[in-house]
Amino acid sequence: MSKVERKKWSEEFSEWYNELIETAGIQDKRYPVKGMNIWLPYGLKIMRNIERFIHSEMERTGHDEVLFPALIPETEFQKEAEHIAGFEGEVFWVTHAGHDPLDIRLILRPTSETAMYSMFSLWIRSHADLPFKVYQIVNTYRYETKHTRPLIRVREISRFFEAHTAHDSYEDAERQVREDLEIFDRLAKFLALPYIISKRPDWDKFPGAYYSLGAEVMMPDGRTLQIGTMHNYRQNFAKAYNIQYETESGDHEYVHQTTFGMSERLLAAVIAIHGDDRGMVLPPTIAPIQVVVVPIPKKDAEADVFAYAREIAEEL
Repeated sequence: MSKVERKKWSEEFSEWYNELIETAGIQDKRYPVKGMNIWLPYGLKIMRNIERFIHSEMERTGHDEVLFPALIPETEFQKEAEHIAGFEGEVFWVTHAGHDPLDIRLILRPTSETAMYSMFSLWIRSHADLPFKVYQIVNTYRYETKHTRPLIRVREISRFFEAHTAHDSYEDAERQVREDLEIFDRLAKFLALPYIISKRPDWDKFPGAYYSLGAEVMMPDGRTLQIGTMHNYRQNFAKAYNIQYETESGDHEYVHQTTFGMSERLLAAVIAIHGDDRGMVLPPTIAPIQVVVVPIPKKDAEADVFAYAREIAEEL
């Protein structure tokens, strides 16, 4: 069997990628808001298959699924100063309800720390509530001013996975980060993706984090694409949102927190790493179509051939 060429894939990756997103039926970029694209049926089926694995990993590791609203009051957003400084320039603001200005402005969530943690302070009361582990897959919004690209750099991240945890010690939060790394490794094997983990420098860590880890893949154009992040917050957000628990001795302590995030960039990485000049190549673990039965009709026996092909398809 002759080797499939990857000339355009390697030499003109940007053009190859943009064409494939359309021709493979992943997304339609023609929606009249820049950076907000439409998931097409085939692309969404692939993404759902990836998410099924993520859901199973969350269940395996004791995370509960939640679903928070998309709007966050400005008053909650302002509670963590470093976080605000990191995201303020990327926020979409909601300032009116109909013709009436809002008393308190709202933001479309860029990420969910400021939405979730005011509720964590109500839900977490005792050491018996810890570790506290939840996750959701939601839409997030960031006003990207750079050149947008489907799945990679968008203004609406429509398949944003985020896991948020709270712990009674820094050591247990570190254990959680190690668990996140193990989950990501299992996912990478499921998607047949080679990757590297790097600790982000202080200027590039998540706003409000004590430290951040990034999971990255090398793209055909020589650039890296970050497809996963893990953050240890220590008690930074807990102090801002007053998330405390009662210890066994009756004292009150702030929790330690972590987050773990991924998005549709996972699919972008699969497309980039496995594709070739003929188009998209998918690992069988996430391919919506596993087998194609191609009937080869014989003269005077077309009906029998097609009937038998349908019978085989039903058995498969």
